[in-house]
Amino acid sequence: MIFEPDIETMDRAALTALQSERLRNTVARVYEKVPHSREALDSAGVKPTDIQGVSDLWKLPFTRKSDLRDTYPFGLFATDRGDLLRIHASSGTTGKPTVVGYTSGDLEVFGKVCARALAGGGAQPGMLLHNAYGYGLFTGGLGIHAGGETLGMGVVPASTGMTERQVRLIMDFGTEVLCCTPSYALTIAREFKNQGISPDQIPLRFALVGAEPWTETMRYEVDSQLGVRSVNIYGLSEIIGPGVSFECVEERHGSHVSEDHFLVEIVDPDTGEQLPDGQEGVLVITTLTKEALPLIRYWTGDITSLDRSRCSCGRTLTRMAMVKGRTDDMLIVKGINVYPSQIEAAFGKVRGLSPFYRLLVDRSGTLDQLEVEVELSKEVFDEVTSEFLSEEIIEADQLLRGVREDAQRAIRENIGISAKVILLEPERLPRSEGGKAQKVVDKRKVLVS
Repeated sequence: MIFEPDIETMDRAALTALQSERLRNTVARVYEKVPHSREALDSAGVKPTDIQGVSDLWKLPFTRKSDLRDTYPFGLFATDRGDLLRIHASSGTTGKPTVVGYTSGDLEVFGKVCARALAGGGAQPGMLLHNAYGYGLFTGGLGIHAGGETLGMGVVPASTGMTERQVRLIMDFGTEVLCCTPSYALTIAREFKNQGISPDQIPLRFALVGAEPWTETMRYEVDSQLGVRSVNIYGLSEIIGPGVSFECVEERHGSHVSEDHFLVEIVDPDTGEQLPDGQEGVLVITTLTKEALPLIRYWTGDITSLDRSRCSCGRTLTRMAMVKGRTDDMLIVKGINVYPSQIEAAFGKVRGLSPFYRLLVDRSGTLDQLEVEVELSKEVFDEVTSEFLSEEIIEADQLLRGVREDAQRAIRENIGISAKVILLEPERLPRSEGGKAQKVVDKRKVLVS
């Protein structure tokens, strides 16, 4: 189902013309209403009249998260505080939180782009949506909630936590659509299994998951354990929240960007130069219709690539690849760039491992050391336990050694560095209760004076 076919299947030339008009208006408005941004444009020697269309985008300076924090709380807003109907904010665990606001027009757009995402993922009016994203200052819960209602769905505002109750509600209500993070989807799947409910008994048909990077390996686990067809939904609070882009259930090959509202480009992480389609780099987004917090060339830090070819689903919107990682989540180990998703992709080739892992980086003298904790799959763990109980200790030890060696070999072949793999029993690592799972612990940071 295509929610807004007149936009989502628009001719590329017409879409570019619409984007150019909206870009001109946005730059003029920001220059007039936001002193901090006006100073940045003046410093770059750019006047609003210099921007005639999308082809002039490269002339504009970047906006970064530090700009939001430096102007905390409302310094980048282009509206009076009295015009705001809602305010969201990040957790602020690494400093001042980033604060975002919405006018009535912004909330209408928010609902529409999330409705597009839900429809793209298989949802239809009349279906029930189990929304297990967090409500509150996090944009996910309320954004998806509005999208479900805009599409004409019944929304169950489950929020996060109390997983046993979530499973009971899904079964009792006969819910067809699930929204949550991929790690929490697997937590829910584990609870279904603990209650003796098989995938073919679960009423869910579709799952829209996002808010953290995931891989095809994890998608397979979500699909097979929940009996669904899962798609990726992407967003970030600074831009609007979820709904910036979404996979279609037909292809599941890249997330369609709502380009009438968000202008996307890929730039080199070191130079900031624009990169051609298909090449990986940092995703940069310019909002085209935001009223409260319009952002020009916002440096997301997310590593991805763009594909502007027409999709078999009929949408002409540009597709962005699954986010590989973030520049600020990237680890440099022994001079090599390492993203958590690369580790997860490597483990997908190894029998006996689950999708739950954590990277631990430390330094001994001047040498970096990478350890990877990963849980064994339930099947292999049960096999090992059975062999130990029957005193077949040698066989159990050989099985564990084989899994560990295969995992270390996969990392070496995928990334080009060696890592120590630590095998854990199932459910050993902390679980996400609807928020983002922490997959990196860099101990080197605490050694820097």
